[in-house]
Order: sequence, then structure tokens, then C-alpha cells
Amino acid sequence: MAIVERVLFLYLMFLAAARVMISSAARTEERLINPSQLEMFVDELPDMPKIKCFEDAANGAPKPKKLKIGMFKKKWKFHRDLPPTPVYAYGTSKHTATVPGPTIEALHGIDTYVTWQNHLPSKHILPWDPTIPTAIPRKKKGIPTVVHLHGGIDEPESDGNANSWFTAGFKEKGPTWTKKTYHYHNMQQPGNLWYHDHAMGLTRINLLAGLVGAYIVRHHDVETPLRLPSGDEFDRPLVVFDRSFRTDGSIYMNSTGNNPSIHPQWQPEYFGDAIIVNGKAWPRMTVRRRKYRFRIINASNARFYRFFFTNGLRFIHVAADSAYLGRPVVTNETLLAPSEIADVVIDFSESKSDVAILANDAPYPYPSGDPVNDANGKVMKFIIKKNHELDTWRVPEKLIKYPSPNPSSASRTRYIAMYEYTSDIDEPTHLFINGKSYEEPVTETPKAGTSEVWNVINLTEDNHPLHIHLGLFVVLDQRELVKLEEFKACMTKYNDAIKCHISKYARGKKLEVSEHEKGWKNVYKMTPGYVTKILVRFSYIHSNASYPFDPTAEPGYVYHCHVLDHEDNVMMRPLKLIK
Repeated sequence: MAIVERVLFLYLMFLAAARVMISSAARTEERLINPSQLEMFVDELPDMPKIKCFEDAANGAPKPKKLKIGMFKKKWKFHRDLPPTPVYAYGTSKHTATVPGPTIEALHGIDTYVTWQNHLPSKHILPWDPTIPTAIPRKKKGIPTVVHLHGGIDEPESDGNANSWFTAGFKEKGPTWTKKTYHYHNMQQPGNLWYHDHAMGLTRINLLAGLVGAYIVRHHDVETPLRLPSGDEFDRPLVVFDRSFRTDGSIYMNSTGNNPSIHPQWQPEYFGDAIIVNGKAWPRMTVRRRKYRFRIINASNARFYRFFFTNGLRFIHVAADSAYLGRPVVTNETLLAPSEIADVVIDFSESKSDVAILANDAPYPYPSGDPVNDANGKVMKFIIKKNHELDTWRVPEKLIKYPSPNPSSASRTRYIAMYEYTSDIDEPTHLFINGKSYEEPVTETPKAGTSEVWNVINLTEDNHPLHIHLGLFVVLDQRELVKLEEFKACMTKYNDAIKCHISKYARGKKLEVSEHEKGWKNVYKMTPGYVTKILVRFSYIHSNASYPFDPTAEPGYVYHCHVLDHEDNVMMRPLKLIK
């Protein structure tokens, strides 16, 4: 389609969408369900179905397995008293598809092959905005999707590039699409990953619709000796996100943008009233007085959680994101940004009561937004059995030690600046990294097998969880910027940290990294008004082996803010490895 025709089409689509959204908003605003109408803790916490992505051979040696996992439109019951909700769900069939999707269990060193299949209808169940960079099929039919394995260390062709999208039956494909079947090598360290949609400009609504799921890489030779809680009863992923609903059960998303004359639908953050865990609003779980392991994934679009127990129970952190810690760390609370994973052990034998509420007190947007209310300040309820019993699980003094970061080995130092742009009414219009849109030529080209120091400069008022595909990193330092407005003015003009003499400004107070976040991570919270220095490693942390794939292949990787509304518009940049 010619450029003029495409622009005209988008403009007409914008006008039509705006008319529909305005009239739709008028009809539906009054029909939002008040979360106080939904009684808390009435639904049991589900344990999502598990899919083993390996086959047990006759001789005991597992071998790779080929999977077909689809995306289906179906109805899902989020609460006992809420009508069934139209969702998009992952599963091996429409009948077995769930929200979140099945937990995929992989073994270290055993390859996984997944053909992700799009069975979604032609029109989306949620409003989307064609005025931000968006995957739009040429025939204007079908919902673009592509799956990213978050935390996976795999080939670019299987990374779920935002432009590698496809519609139902692969009828239409994005410009960087290369293959139907993704190859996950599972050669990385054991730990927690999750899979979710990553389509250009549609990530926020495809995840809101339900396209998320947990993925675990296990390494029995390394993990079994730790004797941490294991097995289906004592080792549970908790996928947490927030949603709002209409009285008919459908997911509510505001259909009018904060700058409707610029973006008819896009808003800078989505926040829901109900807190969902494993597909149920404020569920309950009955536990025994012993240790349990919970792999807590924040799958929210924009909400941060500062989890704590109302009865004083503590979190024993054993891993963060996709990597074990060297030693366990005990905390009374834990702050989790969107896409971060807290891998914790809870010892319910320490409870002085028979009930423990997992609660949240993080403002939204974080860190300077509204305080929580009764609905979004509660997460789930644990009912603790009275009888004490012998606990065979333990938390060892030492876990898994990986190499310490060595800044002197870094091959390069980079400056990564985060910007937010506003309209005449001082409302956000878009967000960029290094002052560049996603489509502009790649500027971050690390060499495979090396490490780099990145100084991430947050010039906005929001905390941005930075996620780097392929790479793992350690936070070295967090330093406040003094005379922030002066420095921001220079950066806005020149977009050059060296030219703006960053060393003159990055000398404020130092923010200490929490002990449980000092290990290797793939996401970290970039504090507003601070420079966060990280050492990024583009190689394995558990081995000196080279990647078993070509990391320099097309379409490359990306790095981005994991507040999905920011990522979509368009706080994301390409990342291209070189040899």
C-alpha cells in the first residue's frame, strides 16, 4: 500500500475508532463492577496445568519433545460471582487452555521445540490504538501475536521479535517473521522464566486479554542437593496481575486516551481494581505448617507490588528472576516491578495465627502515585492448618554461586537515557530510549561473549523496569542526579551524556541495592532521577561455553521498559549482537 493511502487509512480508522470509543465509553462506564461487590478469598488458588517439554526415554535419558501450543478465545471464570469473561488463553486445545497458560517445565540441556499457533478471531476483544507503532495486517483481518520467552537465552529467530508477529493460520506475517517452530535450547542456568505475547504495539492488550504463562528450567543435578521445597504441592508458581471488569464479566480497559486528539485510546498505564493470582481474583490456599516455595511472577501491565504478610511472616529469597542467589536472603517485604520474579520460600510453621493475608502497599503508578485501597491492597489468603508436622524441606546456607561481576572486564561503557514527552496539556504522548524511536537504526551492538557497563539515566518521574533480551546483568550502583532539571534540559537538547558532563550531576546520594537483588537479573527497577549502573553479560553465567546458536543472526534482540503501555509507545530499542 502506498504511504499516502496507508496514512489515509489510519486516519479514517482513527476517526471511526474515536467515534466508537466515545459512544462505547458513555454506555459502559456506569456498568463497571465495584470490586467491593466481589467477596474476597472465596475461590481456591488454581494450580495451572503442566506441560513437560521433554520425553522420558526407555534408558532413562530424556529427549527433546515437540509441542504445539495455541492461543484461543474462550471464556474464563475469574471469580465465583463474576460472569464468565471473554479472554485469550494459551493451551494445547481450546478446552484445556487457561489464564495464565500452562506451566511449561523444561530440563537443562534438553531442547524444546514449540509451534505457537494463533487461533484468535479477526477482531480484538479490547480497544487498540493505530496511532502508535502497531502491527497491522495488510488485509486488516486477524490479531497479530508473537511469543517471547522472557529470560530465555536463545536464538534471535525464536526470541519473539515484536515485528515477527503472525495472524491465525500464519495467513499474514510481520516483516521479521522467520519460522513457525521456535527452538528453546534450555542451556542456561536453572531458574524461572515466563512466556507472553510481544507483538508490536499490541503487547499491553494481548497480555490484558490473558496471553501469559510460566516456564521453568530445572537442573536436577544442581537443584536436588539444595533440598528446597519441591513437588506439585510445595513448589507453586504464582502469576499475579490486576484487572477491572464490567458487570457482564468482560475485561474493562479505558477506551479514551489521555491525549485523545493525539492518541484516541493509548494511556500511559493500565491499573485494574481486582488482583488476580493464577487466574482467580483474591484466591485462597490451604497450607500445612511447613515450608513452601512460591515463584511469584508480576505479570501486570504497569502495577508494582510491595508484598508483605499481615501476620508478619517473612520471605526467604532463594532466586531473583531467572537465577539463583548465592545465599538466601530474608525480608519482611518485597517490591516487584512488572515482569520481575521473586522466588521465595515461606515457612508457615513460624505463623502465630491460622490465617495469613498476602498484601500489597505499593503506590500506583510507582513510586509517587495513588495509595492502595482495600481491593488492590489485598492479594490472596493462606489458611494454615493447626497441626504442626515434620518438615523435610530446608533452606541451605549456600545456594548456587555464580561469577561476581567484574567491571574491569567490560569491553564498552554505554549511556542509556529514558525520556518521556508530553503534550500542551502536560499529558504523556510517548516515551523513548536515547531519544530514538524503535524504527531508527540500531545503536547498541555488543560483541557476543563480552560484558558491557550500561549507565541507565532515568529522566522521567516514573520507575521503569528495564528488561534486556538475551543478557543478564548485575546492578553495580544507583546514584542520584543533582540539579536534575538543568541536566535534563541539556540532555533534551543534545541527547549526549558525555557532552552534558554527566559526572558533574551523578554525584547525589547513593541508593543501596537490596540484598536479594544483588545477583544476576534480567529486569531491574530504574529509579527516577537516578543513574543506575549495571554490568550486562552477553554470555552464560554458569559456564564458559559459547552459545549453541548464532546470536548475531536476524532479527536481533531488543531491550525495553516492561511497563507495557510504555513499551508499546515506544520505550523499546533494537539490540544487535556482532561477532
